[in-house]
Amino acid sequence: MAKIVTVYVVLLVMVLLSNFALAANDSEIIVNQLQKRWAEVNYQLRGKPQRVAFKQLLGDVDVALEQHAGDAPVLIWCGIIKSSYAGVKGGLGALKYARASKADLEKAIELDAEALNGSAYTSLGTLYFKVPGWPLGFGDNKKAEALLTRALEINPDGIDPNYFYAEYLRQAGEYTKAEKYLLKAQLAQARPDRPVADQGRQKEIMLALSEVQKKLR
Repeated sequence: MAKIVTVYVVLLVMVLLSNFALAANDSEIIVNQLQKRWAEVNYQLRGKPQRVAFKQLLGDVDVALEQHAGDAPVLIWCGIIKSSYAGVKGGLGALKYARASKADLEKAIELDAEALNGSAYTSLGTLYFKVPGWPLGFGDNKKAEALLTRALEINPDGIDPNYFYAEYLRQAGEYTKAEKYLLKAQLAQARPDRPVADQGRQKEIMLALSEVQKKLR
């Protein structure tokens, strides 16, 4: 009888571990799909087609959150997509999506602050310096800087934390420091699984560098 119980327990543990592995794998697939589609929409479309595509992508975000509301990487990408749509939508209507993005990113930090190399800090910090301050929005430059520097502590050589911290510095008129971080972002190691995103970001870096260097001349 003891042997039967032991075998049953072992089988039960194996089933539970298998289900956990499948759930984790499913989450990774969803993240890959979201980030790939985001890169295509963000960098390869413009105007009305881009807004329509982002709207459709928000539907995928809703499905992802229903299935993986407790998964930090999924929440990060849902937050990134919502904030990107807020950026292309513009106007007061965009604040709804900015606030929803903020909630997703804050929850991701609670669950796993270092998920995706601290990407939640980068995205949340960017929201804080791009969204208007009180009374319209929740923008706050001090919070933005704290979040962006935390992202750099986690991922000091990453393309995104360096680029977005440079953008914060550029907005603050700190052009010498902004140039330093843009140059570092430019040298970031390529991500083989994200060629469209890397190509698009490098174009943004080149444009920002050109504008910063004009200011410095």
